Amino acid sequence: MGAGGARSRAGEVGIGVGPGGGHECVIMTDMNSLDDTRNLVDVYKGMSVEDVASDMRAKAFSFHVAIENLQHDFNIGSIVRSANAFNAGGVHIIGKRHWNKRGAMATDKYLDIYHHSTVEEFSEWCKLNQLSIVGVDNVDGSVELRNAEIPKNVVLVFGQEGPGLSESLREVCKFLVAIEQFGSTRSVNVGAAGAIVMYEWVRRHQLEN
Repeated sequence: MGAGGARSRAGEVGIGVGPGGGHECVIMTDMNSLDDTRNLVDVYKGMSVEDVASDMRAKAFSFHVAIENLQHDFNIGSIVRSANAFNAGGVHIIGKRHWNKRGAMATDKYLDIYHHSTVEEFSEWCKLNQLSIVGVDNVDGSVELRNAEIPKNVVLVFGQEGPGLSESLREVCKFLVAIEQFGSTRSVNVGAAGAIVMYEWVRRHQLEN
C-alpha cells in the first residue's frame, strides 16, 4: 500500500458505521451454497468472505473510486455497492474515517477500502500508485462524459450530495466530467452518478476491448 492510506482488508473488522452502529465482518466457511443467503452472485455462494475478496482482488479492474466524506452522506454506501458490482480496484474514503454504510448491503466486505484524512494524502497516494484523478461534478468547465477521455488507470472521485466536490479536491483532479442531462433537475443523485460513470469506464476499457 502507498503512503497516506489506511487499508481495511476484507474479513477484518470494518470501520464503517451502519444503521445500528459498527459491526464486524463475519467469515463464513464450509457453507452449503444452497443455504447461503448473502448478497452474492451464484459463483461465490458458499465461499468465505476472504475467498470471495481474494478472487475479486485478482480480477479487479484498474479503476478506483474515491468519495469525499464530509457530512456522513448516506449515498456513500450506494457508491460502494456499485464499486463492488463493477469490481473496482479499491474504494477511497477522503475525510472522516467513519462512513455511512447504509446502502452498501455488506458489499464493502469484499473490497479494499482505503482511508485518507486529507486531500493531500489522497493525492500523494495516487501519485505513488500512478493513478490519474478524475472528478465527477456538474459544474462549469466540466467535460461531458461522452466526450471525456477517461484514463484506464484512474481514480473516479465523487463529492457530497448537494455541494459536490470541495474546491481543494477539484484542484487535484486532472479534469472534471459531467453527465449529460435532458430534464429539469440540475443534477442526478450522486449514487446514481457513480454507477453511470463506473459503467462507462467498464464499457470503454473492458467491454469494447
